[in-house]
Amino acid sequence: MVRINLVLLLASTALANETPSANDAAQLVGGALTDGRAFATTRSLTDGVGARMAGTPGADRAVEWALAEMKRAGFANVRREPVKVARWIRGDASVELIAPRATPLHAVALGPSVATPANGITAEVVEVASFEEVRALGDKAKGKIVLFNRAMERSSGFSEYGRVVPLRGGGAVEAAKVGAVAALVRSVGTGAYRLPHTGAMRYDPAVARIPFAAVAAEDADLIHRLLAAGPVKLRVRLGCRTDGEAQSANVVGEVVGRERPDEIVLLGAHLDSWDLGDGALDDGAGVGVVIEAARLLRESPTPPRRTVRVVLFMNEERGLDGAKAYAADHASELANHVAALEVDSGAGRPLGFVVAGAAPSIALVQSLAAPLAPLRAAAVSATPEAGADLIPLQAKGVPVVGLSQELAAYFDWHHTAADTLDKIDPLDLALDAAAVAVLARGLADSPERLPPSPPPPH
Repeated sequence: MVRINLVLLLASTALANETPSANDAAQLVGGALTDGRAFATTRSLTDGVGARMAGTPGADRAVEWALAEMKRAGFANVRREPVKVARWIRGDASVELIAPRATPLHAVALGPSVATPANGITAEVVEVASFEEVRALGDKAKGKIVLFNRAMERSSGFSEYGRVVPLRGGGAVEAAKVGAVAALVRSVGTGAYRLPHTGAMRYDPAVARIPFAAVAAEDADLIHRLLAAGPVKLRVRLGCRTDGEAQSANVVGEVVGRERPDEIVLLGAHLDSWDLGDGALDDGAGVGVVIEAARLLRESPTPPRRTVRVVLFMNEERGLDGAKAYAADHASELANHVAALEVDSGAGRPLGFVVAGAAPSIALVQSLAAPLAPLRAAAVSATPEAGADLIPLQAKGVPVVGLSQELAAYFDWHHTAADTLDKIDPLDLALDAAAVAVLARGLADSPERLPPSPPPPH
């Protein structure tokens, strides 16, 4: 409580000056820091609903939770918007070292991997660090298990994740092309806790589908050391399967604008999570932040000029189904989306914002975020993409913005069984909500609109 009071005192003193925007910002920051609702909302979702992988009963419960939470927050036009998702069932998984000694390893299937035969696949391992290396193996990979072993370095941004994650996404395809019977990837994460990190992978219809799993960093290192001394043999067993489609939904609610209700500032986060942990960081925190930011705007003495629309997207983790459905269903009004802002980077303290755009876009966001300077949350920089669920909107020219956050420990827990509420600092989360509320207010009230964002690079 002392820490919160000190930050609130500093923020209100520095923000409260003679300009209306700064006074509005001071009220929003003060509300976020004193009510604790961002954390309470995140706790309600992660502890009350838990894991909510798309196509599962957990995701169904999350949709009902979100509808009730938005109504409780006083939003208008609260509704579900249908989304179809593929149903993938994880099943049991095991990876065992067979030779030169016998021991179980720590591994999880990647979604939507196919299964192994019931008795598993037993084969020697070949190790590579890139797609170029696996292609160079040629016939040496036939009948083998390919291990993609490239460590992810700890960093302050997503660039390192972007360097390593393609191995997880496309590893099964590249390994199958050279005749491998299964593939493994070193977990895409930074923690050293022998935790395997799950995540999404993809197949190519023209290439045979082989089972694909992630192993803990320590086990990838063990295999590497053993290979230096001679052949290594593993047994991989995966019981996962795809089971048709399921009907799910995005959940939408609004704070209706007082002057331009047809113009929209979208605040987005994804409602689904992986199934190993409770999805607190990814993306329960984002859900709590955007609901709280919009609730602060609804409770402000003067409603925003434009409508602020909260969208909780379904199935970000395995294909952006909710994001694609939203862009298609709202195609006729995308020209009226003055901005879309996503929160999907955990619960670290806010640093500022990233913008997909050139100098004019950056300058406008800098001016709107300026009241956050006393909180050291006003830095603005360019980015090719502002968030995964914003990609379909960005492709249509909608201006997109992302919240930039401290990421030092995010990838320790990302996509693991340890993605739980205890990893979240309530004060940091409150500051995130304050920063989003301040920028959303600025975007909703600004006479000037952001220029369209350029298309995403992929």
